[in-house]
Amino acid sequence: MESVDRVLGAIALVEEARGVPLSASCVVHRGELLELLDGARNSFPADFSVAQQIIDTREQILEEARASADSLVAHGREEVSRMVEQTEIVATARGEAKRIMQEVEADARSQREEIEAYIDSRLATLEVILNKTLDVVQRGRDKLQGFEDKHVLSELSE
Repeated sequence: MESVDRVLGAIALVEEARGVPLSASCVVHRGELLELLDGARNSFPADFSVAQQIIDTREQILEEARASADSLVAHGREEVSRMVEQTEIVATARGEAKRIMQEVEADARSQREEIEAYIDSRLATLEVILNKTLDVVQRGRDKLQGFEDKHVLSELSE
């Protein structure tokens, strides 16, 4: 900034000036010092304008950064919330699936036992019917072969 450079130049001019013996005063060329200070005064408005633009730009950049950071934080929180919710949903779904599978397996076991009991009873009934049928068939064959007659005759001969 030009005004700052000119003020620094004026300070350097005073610091380098020859001192007056036995006093705190110094000898400075009035024209040079006035020229530096006048130049500083003339460049202040332009430098202040540039400085104000920098401050305004800085504030705008900071505001945009804050808005962006707030947006990112909000998005991150939503994402974390969604992920946690999905995790809970998945855990709940797995638990429900396990419970349903256990119920289905128990129901299948129960039905299998009922079916096996029904089949066993039907096979027992069929076994009884087949045994009776075999007895009838055997008696019929024996009758055809005259077994009863032979049996009756064998009893008579004794």
